[in-house]
Amino acid sequence: MTQHLLRTGCALALLAGCALAHAQSAGSWSLRAGATHIAPQTKSDNLTAPSFPNTKVDVGSATALTGGITYMLTDHWALDLPIGLPFKHSFYGDGAIDGVGKLGETKVVPATLFAQYRFGEANATFRPYVGLGVTYSKFFKNRSTAALTAVTGGTPANPTTARIDNKFGLTPQVGFVWNFTERMFLDVAYYKSFLKTTSHLSSGQSIDMRLNPDVVAIGVGWRF
Repeated sequence: MTQHLLRTGCALALLAGCALAHAQSAGSWSLRAGATHIAPQTKSDNLTAPSFPNTKVDVGSATALTGGITYMLTDHWALDLPIGLPFKHSFYGDGAIDGVGKLGETKVVPATLFAQYRFGEANATFRPYVGLGVTYSKFFKNRSTAALTAVTGGTPANPTTARIDNKFGLTPQVGFVWNFTERMFLDVAYYKSFLKTTSHLSSGQSIDMRLNPDVVAIGVGWRF
């Protein structure tokens, strides 16, 4: 009886190990859901004339519900596509206009495709990875405030509006996957997008911004 139980236990362990190896090997797909926090590390140029000297902007952080799709090309190489809701960022006065408050807000969808290399064996419980992606940032629903109109010499009858250029940027990444079971896992990643864009104002002025955000993403997923 004891030998029978031992053989059964070994067989179940072997099957579980095979399932885990298959789940993380070439040809497998996975989906995840969680949240992502984007913290721009803004370096703003000066607003073009006519403006006060050293007129700059800062960009606030944003968090949104996100997820992702991963396809294992081999046991180590993967393609990863983060997906999620748009992020809403607020713009604030900086430099000579620090303290004027919120100047406006925008929504952005940062579409990124990563190529990842995952360390360890296909059946490992813990697998760190590195990745490199290309991000296309789409800005939309730009809104301005009375503070921006005042700073740029507009009037309530003719408020200043803004448009932000959509841009590509490189995005290196580090992270890890921790497998709870052969199917369920936790995915945690940090990455940084190198992104420079320009905001164009209806007043004819413009301002260049290096956003270069730090990004932290966490999700729980299912592999199949």
